Amino acid sequence: MTSSTPTAGEESGGSRFVDRETSILNALPHPVIMLDPEGKVCSANDSAQNFFQASAAVLHRHPLKHFVPFGSPLLQLVDQVRERGASVNEYRVDVGTPRNGSERIVDIYAAPTDLAGHIVVMLQERTMADKMDKQLTHRGAARSVTGLAAMLAHEIKNPLSGIRGAAQLLEQSADDEDRALTQLITDEADRIVKLVDRMEVFSDERPIEREPVNIHSVLEHVKRLAMSGFARNIRIVEEYDPSLPPVFANRDQLVQVFLNLVKNAAEALADTSDAEIALTTAFRPGVRLSVPGTRERVSLPLEFCVRDNGPGVPEEIQVHMFDPFVTTKTNGSGLGLALVAKIVGDHGGVIECDSQPRRTTFRLLLPAYVEKTAD
Repeated sequence: MTSSTPTAGEESGGSRFVDRETSILNALPHPVIMLDPEGKVCSANDSAQNFFQASAAVLHRHPLKHFVPFGSPLLQLVDQVRERGASVNEYRVDVGTPRNGSERIVDIYAAPTDLAGHIVVMLQERTMADKMDKQLTHRGAARSVTGLAAMLAHEIKNPLSGIRGAAQLLEQSADDEDRALTQLITDEADRIVKLVDRMEVFSDERPIEREPVNIHSVLEHVKRLAMSGFARNIRIVEEYDPSLPPVFANRDQLVQVFLNLVKNAAEALADTSDAEIALTTAFRPGVRLSVPGTRERVSLPLEFCVRDNGPGVPEEIQVHMFDPFVTTKTNGSGLGLALVAKIVGDHGGVIECDSQPRRTTFRLLLPAYVEKTAD
């Protein structure tokens, strides 16, 4: 009678097989979990842990319903798989919670396994496809401002120069009361010229001079500027991945982007008692995007975030916040975020905003620098 106890070699081989299975699952960019007959998460790959913002140990202690909204369609799909004993697909399901973000739209694939009562579930995030659509919209909006800026430069700046000169001549022979009016004309002419100058940035179609840039030196520079000025009373925290490769970008334009985002965050925190801005960097599996003006396609593995604990962006503004002339500020021009979207788009990157009360995050995905090898 042979013994059923595995030998050391068999145990080692089985262990290597399990390790290979784990490695394969962890290599997948999509969250994959396995549920036991009681609905508890008995296995989760790295992407699932990142998606649910919980470690494998935490996931194993709770049923799936603990990590998704009450009455989520995902739970109903799992029940359907158990009842039918067959796989089920569902598209564009929101499984967002305060734990993993206000809105997480996913496509769901659920299927039974060889283990009795066990169900495997894979989630494919729709957010990246939606980001692509939004980014194309942002670039289109920036192009519309480009034509407007070129027109304004010619049709407005030249007449304004004449108006300003005439006001200065009138000021020389005017009495005190009229001099106040001529000064008003001069000041308003100067203000309009500055606005047009800001818009002219959109019409600059020259190729960007890019090089490998240390993102942490950029963020440190922005932090120093902020803390010495508009954010002097705000706590700024850093959550950096020190192992990140350089970003392939224009350093000055990156400073402009992050300075704009941090300034916006600081202004949003004006009435927040425990005001805090977080700057984060991380390595994420990226999508592939074409670089404007070339046939080259690059991945976007570098994720940089500016997060604040302010009241959040009004819902009616969120869809259009990167469009020109959209602003919630009393004296704002609505060009800051449009310019940010243009710069990020010119770098072949993606920008998005997730906003809810006490947690607004601007997230940038940009290409890493890849050193060219000699032929």
